Amino acid sequence: MSPTLTPQPPTPPPVALLKPGTSYADAWQRCLTVAPEAFREQDAGNLWAGVWHPDGRTLPATTPVDGTPVAGAPRLDGGTAQQAVRAALDQHRAWRHIPLPERRARVAATLDALAEHRDLLALLLVWEIGKPWRLALADVDRAIDGVRWYVEGIEPMLAGRAPLDGPVSNIASWNYPMSVLVHAVLVQALAGNAVIAKTPTDGGVACLTLAAALAAREGVPLTLVGGSGRELNQALVRAPEIGCVSFVGGRDTGAAVATAVADLGKRHILEQEGLNTWGIWDFSDWAALTAVVPRLFDYGKQRCTAYPRFVVQRCLFDAFLAAYLPAVRAVRVGHPLAVADPADPLPELDFGPLINAAKAKELTDQVAEAVDRGAVPLYRGRPDEARFLPGQDTSAYVHPVTLLGPPPSSPLHHAEPFGPVDTIVLVDTEAELLAAMNASNGALVATLATDDRAAYDRLAPQIRAFKTGHGVPRSRGDRDELFGGFGASWRGAFVGGELLVHAVTRGPAGERLPGNFPEYQLLP
Repeated sequence: MSPTLTPQPPTPPPVALLKPGTSYADAWQRCLTVAPEAFREQDAGNLWAGVWHPDGRTLPATTPVDGTPVAGAPRLDGGTAQQAVRAALDQHRAWRHIPLPERRARVAATLDALAEHRDLLALLLVWEIGKPWRLALADVDRAIDGVRWYVEGIEPMLAGRAPLDGPVSNIASWNYPMSVLVHAVLVQALAGNAVIAKTPTDGGVACLTLAAALAAREGVPLTLVGGSGRELNQALVRAPEIGCVSFVGGRDTGAAVATAVADLGKRHILEQEGLNTWGIWDFSDWAALTAVVPRLFDYGKQRCTAYPRFVVQRCLFDAFLAAYLPAVRAVRVGHPLAVADPADPLPELDFGPLINAAKAKELTDQVAEAVDRGAVPLYRGRPDEARFLPGQDTSAYVHPVTLLGPPPSSPLHHAEPFGPVDTIVLVDTEAELLAAMNASNGALVATLATDDRAAYDRLAPQIRAFKTGHGVPRSRGDRDELFGGFGASWRGAFVGGELLVHAVTRGPAGERLPGNFPEYQLLP
């Protein structure tokens, strides 16, 4: 007689834990060691007139990763910000006469210092803005590698050109502190300008403070200040000392900045949001679509070149879903620093939290409202508990959602959600395809996936996006790749390659820079 076997209960999954050495307290202590001039025990300083100041009122802040406290931006009042801008003008008048070889040497030394502290900068990005480790490292690396390209090839870009009459003021969103903001600041300085950067209110304080400290040590004329946009607007946008305003952010704030710079006749670069769309027309390479969909969720679509809208030919909708749904189910979401074993590498995730719990709630409410008004929910992601720490605050996490037919009354119909929500619109004619792809009056990027090259060549020029890909995603770009936007997604000078240098320098009399200006639009 065979012995009776007692069934064994399944082995529970291992409990996740924080990777040793990656806590926010660990990162902060490393900042105190690396740049004690810029950091205090609990908060960071403002950098102006070449000195770190313990001024400004620091408001409480929390990390989106788990809701625990982190350092907030030290918020200056308008009067102190005006002093900082006047000091930046003094720096500018001295720096513009520094020979290019010396400027190049100082910027190159800054890049070496940033590379030395690459992992710390990336860890700060994880805690402050919720980037997964892979994407945080990429943000740091793109800043360093991108500026090195300018350091090595700046001479022909500056031929016949001179620095501006005043410093460049940079107001950027929180999502790419290194590869957008630090990259721009260092190129602007290399071109002969003193530079001012506003610390984004929603995150990136410690990362930007550390980067600014490393640059200041090498003699780069950098000012870093925190504060509310409304209170600092007079200083950072309207002050007569400012030679150029560079802005990256939403259309509402950007419109106010655009009005101010137009009234004052200031040089400006204003990158604003647009609804980037992915069109599907006479298409059959579904394996390629399945492969690309998870990549489109990088950083929870909190990027200016994300694709939150698919415009699909109705007769292909069943094939589209068969390719899309398995791909979106494979998207990995979780705590960016949670591991099962202390020796495990940091997790490979597509995204972690959104920038804060308020944004997560806003987006969740928009989804619920759209469904109430008629949108069809095709997919809703669910949390995998193994990817989170036991009992952690997950209020800033939103899992992928896909909606068919967002109603015209919903913000999801015409605006960029800046989160992991895809919307799908079905069309029957080429005219409907173009109308749906141009729903937001201009975009930064778009893609048209079609097997018919002639159709792509005919339709792509009618899509109001600065860059359009043929079945492949487009990005902001690096090095010599140009970047801009059509319609309301961009105002002022285009950037990328030599255009970034030209945008922050003076050329020959009567020069018309490529860009989207009130009085003209000129494509590169």
